[in-house]
Amino acid sequence: MSGASSHKVIPKGAVYTDIEHEPVTTVLPQGDIPFVDHAMDADERVIVALGYKQEFKREFSLWTTFCVSFSVLGLLPSFASTIYYGMGYAGTAGMVWGWIIAMVFIQCIAMSMAELCSAMPTSGGLYYAAAVLAPPKYGPFAAWITGWSNWIGQITAAPSVDYALSAMILAAASMQNPDYVPTNWQVYLLTTLVMIIHTVISSMPTIWVARVNSWGSTFNMLALIVTLIAIPAGTTNEPKFTSSKDVWGTITNLTDFPDGVAVLMTFVGVIWTMSGYDSPFHLSEECSNANIASPRAIVMTSGVGGLLGWFLQLVVAYTVTDINAVINSDLGQPWASYLLQVMPRKTALAILSLTIISGFSMGQGCMVAASRVTYAYARDDCFPLSKYWKMVNSRTQTPVNAVILNGVLGILMCLLILAGDVAIGALFSIGGIAQFVAFAIPIAIRVFFVGHRFRKGPWHLGPFGPWIGGMGVAFVLLMVPVLCLPSATGSDLTPDLMNWTCLVWGAPMLGVTIWWFVDAHKWFKGPKVNVEHAIHAAGEEASVIDGIDGIDGIDGVGGDEEAGQDTSSKASAR
Repeated sequence: MSGASSHKVIPKGAVYTDIEHEPVTTVLPQGDIPFVDHAMDADERVIVALGYKQEFKREFSLWTTFCVSFSVLGLLPSFASTIYYGMGYAGTAGMVWGWIIAMVFIQCIAMSMAELCSAMPTSGGLYYAAAVLAPPKYGPFAAWITGWSNWIGQITAAPSVDYALSAMILAAASMQNPDYVPTNWQVYLLTTLVMIIHTVISSMPTIWVARVNSWGSTFNMLALIVTLIAIPAGTTNEPKFTSSKDVWGTITNLTDFPDGVAVLMTFVGVIWTMSGYDSPFHLSEECSNANIASPRAIVMTSGVGGLLGWFLQLVVAYTVTDINAVINSDLGQPWASYLLQVMPRKTALAILSLTIISGFSMGQGCMVAASRVTYAYARDDCFPLSKYWKMVNSRTQTPVNAVILNGVLGILMCLLILAGDVAIGALFSIGGIAQFVAFAIPIAIRVFFVGHRFRKGPWHLGPFGPWIGGMGVAFVLLMVPVLCLPSATGSDLTPDLMNWTCLVWGAPMLGVTIWWFVDAHKWFKGPKVNVEHAIHAAGEEASVIDGIDGIDGIDGVGGDEEAGQDTSSKASAR
């Protein structure tokens, strides 16, 4: 897939990278040699071997990349935003068991994604992986569906977080002044203000964005630890804690489905809360030592987040006394209702304030990650007017236009607030199902179609990769229909109780699928190579050879064992 560039002879003095010896699975056809006009470090050799020019400054480290993804994860504000789904569908037993079960499979997805990231550390992430790994002739279609589903999930993240953040801010005002009842217009206007602030911050230079997210993530972790300690210590319940028998053994089914299905429905909260672990994939072009640091950040985010998130579930499950009162409170925010139920007002306000600050940091991380996805897809001309959205600002070295586009779309999506709680609540389910589908497609292709032709990066799962990936894909196939279930059935099901996820996510996906078969298949060919490359081996024309020594053999990958593998895997680019 040569894109705009053409095959040519390597000019004298050029620096090229031998993709036969790079630990990458690339869209470039076997035999192609990408080259540039300057010396390359290890990270640039990898991105050039994938067919892209190095356009960002690599100012993210393992820690700052983890900080962004942990901010996107935002355990405390995420849990506060989705407590309705865990507690409201199956009670405390659904919370504690649901989180454990879901996290086992989510960790499988995260590890499989990390393996792909190590082999293809590019901002396009899963979209690039789907294009490279898909069977011949199906690469562009796999990339198209994966990319659009991932993009829809990404651009709904910041609006849904900022909506929940605004609701918590106004709930805090109601706690201070019980006579004040927030209106939908007030929630919308406050959400719009927060979206604008996040847009401005995300347009700053990379080093500033990294620092802001590092501070925010550090605060996020500290706030979570404080909350985990403060709630058990400060609860006014008598007795302080519910018995373990009731917490683990009593399913409070508030749906019209059997208990088992109700527990599965609680997974929507877990899935949405844990959907930020793909952020390091999208930031990999701005991360140093990307094909090792980025996959490590993915696994760290999922592992640390899963463990701390379960502790938070336990704390709430053991202290809540009246689930119906929490779900149906006039405050309009279940987390605020829960805090008031178990703690004195001032303490509850303090914890809610920590959650609000953490939520702001989370929304910021979501905006950054989404802007990089928009940039990556625009770089391959996926969108109308892509030439504007793929521009990198010369002063900040960040995709400012992509940030602004996402900010405007987010503000428009938040108009769903004016249609009521059920309509805006669809943003949460959309984020879960859209991301899950995008995660599963390239993993499924890698597990069921690629086999040994997949060239592993320096971080990989060894022989367990296909088995772990298969478990993750099976979980996605089970959960996609569950994520579309309403809580009521039959005569109890009204428009106010309908789960609109299948429509709000399904309609755009149906639209882009029709677009593909009608027109897009004629011009969209998947990832566009934007680096110069030659189709034959370099001869005397090239005076500098780079990218061979010091790359093959890392962690036992890319050496003799891998050298015989098909480096293009599928080469849908041909």
